[in-house]
Amino acid sequence: MQEAIHSEALMSLKGSVVVITGASAGVGRATARAFAARGARVALLARGVERLKAARREIEAMGAEAIDLPCDVADADAVEAAAGAVEAELGPIDVWVNDAMVGVLAGFTDVEPEDFRRVTDVTYLGAVNGTRSALARMLPRDRGTIVQVGSALAFRGIPLQSAYSGAKHAIEGFTESVRSELLYRRSGVRIAQVHLPALNTPQFHWVKTDLPRHPMPVPPIYQPEVAARAIVWAAEHPRRQLFVGSSTVLAVWANRFFPGVLDRYLALFGAEAQQASWPVEDDRRDNLYEPVAGEHAAHGEFDHDAKTASVQLWMTTHRRLISGGAALALGALATARSRR
Repeated sequence: MQEAIHSEALMSLKGSVVVITGASAGVGRATARAFAARGARVALLARGVERLKAARREIEAMGAEAIDLPCDVADADAVEAAAGAVEAELGPIDVWVNDAMVGVLAGFTDVEPEDFRRVTDVTYLGAVNGTRSALARMLPRDRGTIVQVGSALAFRGIPLQSAYSGAKHAIEGFTESVRSELLYRRSGVRIAQVHLPALNTPQFHWVKTDLPRHPMPVPPIYQPEVAARAIVWAAEHPRRQLFVGSSTVLAVWANRFFPGVLDRYLALFGAEAQQASWPVEDDRRDNLYEPVAGEHAAHGEFDHDAKTASVQLWMTTHRRLISGGAALALGALATARSRR
């Protein structure tokens, strides 16, 4: 299924220049590998210097070209400087992926104002800063693709994640506005969103929390490679948005038609579903303001629970194939009936 997802590709990524924020771990790191496997030259942006260099070595071991640029995406000037360094070293940017994020897992009234602002600055304004620097280079050339890494939480907020849910909602509205502006000016630059389900990434090892038990993603859980394949597909195809995982689709539609029911369901089960059975470590550190040291890569602590593929994603990215098969089946059925 991993290879088949690219069978309807409309553009080649070989030799293209791809910038990925949040590239040192989790979805960003898995996405960097996925683009490198397609022959892209990858620029890795994140705060953690050691993990950035490890991610670069990983990509170079695949035979692809990569550069690592330490950068806090909340700093617009730093993002702009990184974008200039990418073009100076690798050439014109073809794809920019905004993936960097941080979070706080706690009730809203327990989140300090400065912590809430930090989540917003990195997760939302980080995407704004990346989009601005990408457009500054793509618009004059009238080509390029920006991929915003969204979430089911962009459509349905959940308890204990008010800051992150708010940031993802903001990215959704911001992207719709920018997309409309690009269409208005008939630009060749494209902006897409990929909305993700719960993923097995290191985020749950270092998210800031005051809860008694260890944070965990809400099942069903997917491996970050599933998200990476979707992000690469979105960069290749002219789709405005892509939903990943049946749980994401269900959350979006349930909130559209039964928001009150979902309010009550999440009130009953939402907080418990985000906590594992074991307690939070006494010496736990978080990455809200500074990266956490350690050999964390793409995967988190929930490998045994995580799915490696999504049937829903395969069906979404092969709609023409499915439609063609259905048409052939209907045609065969009609022929068989006429012969009778």
